[in-house]
Amino acid sequence: MEQERMIRVAITQGDTNGVGYEVILKTFSDPTILELCTPIIYGSPKIATYHRKVLNLDTNFSVINTAEDARNGRLNILACFDEEIKVDLGQPSKEAGLAAFKALDRAMTDYRSGLYDVLVTAPINKATIQSPGFHFPGHTEYIETSVGDGNKALMILMNESLRVALVTTHLPIKEVSKAITKEAIIEKATIFHKSLKRDFRISNPRIAVLSLNPHAGDNGLLGSEEQEIIKPAIDELEKHGIQAFGPYPADGFFGSNTYDHFDGVLAMYHDQGLAPFKTIALESGVNYTAGLPIVRTSPDHGTAYDIAGQGKADENSFRQAIYTAIDIFRNRQNYDEPLQNPLPKLFHEKRDDSEKIRFAIPKTKEQQS
Repeated sequence: MEQERMIRVAITQGDTNGVGYEVILKTFSDPTILELCTPIIYGSPKIATYHRKVLNLDTNFSVINTAEDARNGRLNILACFDEEIKVDLGQPSKEAGLAAFKALDRAMTDYRSGLYDVLVTAPINKATIQSPGFHFPGHTEYIETSVGDGNKALMILMNESLRVALVTTHLPIKEVSKAITKEAIIEKATIFHKSLKRDFRISNPRIAVLSLNPHAGDNGLLGSEEQEIIKPAIDELEKHGIQAFGPYPADGFFGSNTYDHFDGVLAMYHDQGLAPFKTIALESGVNYTAGLPIVRTSPDHGTAYDIAGQGKADENSFRQAIYTAIDIFRNRQNYDEPLQNPLPKLFHEKRDDSEKIRFAIPKTKEQQS
């Protein structure tokens, strides 16, 4: 009998000298999660076995050679390379970076073949993964180029109560100001708005837009971007039916819990959004890449070399990344389903001696959009 098709979750191993395998193996030590999905780890069975032994874990897994071989009710590990990769826990190395890239590259190939539904990525070292095949600031940009189909990605950091999106991501601070344009803000806010509706099923999202300068520029004393760029962008968004408010000074906005009144927060640059988010979210935060055909999430922490191999890594963020990917995949299905087969125009014809009169059933709002 053919097994029931469950949501297939691809998981890339990330940096093999970090805490990636630890949070993966700890997450699947609870077998109840296998009732929600069929996980496929893209990595190395040998390296997974090494981590399991060092960490004294007893999580079982099955080794497969292709994603088609993945079975429900099991933690499946897909062997992505044959060569021996030395594991040196807590130390960055080009070997670990190569192993991370090979797993990620195989996952991209399999996604294009439709072999899984959602992707969860374990942390990489952005320096050691650099190679002729990977010359990007991070996962987000690589995935956008590989399987984005021309769509633009948006980084969203989220938990149950807060969603923070970024206009600019992995940029040096000295380059942030010139990257903040009216067009960039409108583009990112529009993607954010669509994601809040489709991925999170919020019917009429409210988005708070943060300022760039301290005190929102103090009427031009501390910078003019708020008056010349950010506020005009907000006005333009409102004309297109997107509820955007601000710009808000970041310190007071987060310090006074003003974010509780919004469905999403659009920050201007990386640390402006991520520093307060990680303080608020603690171990429950998830990094979600919106705007692309693929549903991709990751934990909101890095390789954590300082505790790698010590059994101290908290797997909750990784577990939440899996739950979030599954929820968004289902939300998209439910959102898209009514739009897949719209009712055709139906006409009732009435003839008289002079003309033919047609009465058409009006389109729904969804059909008009």
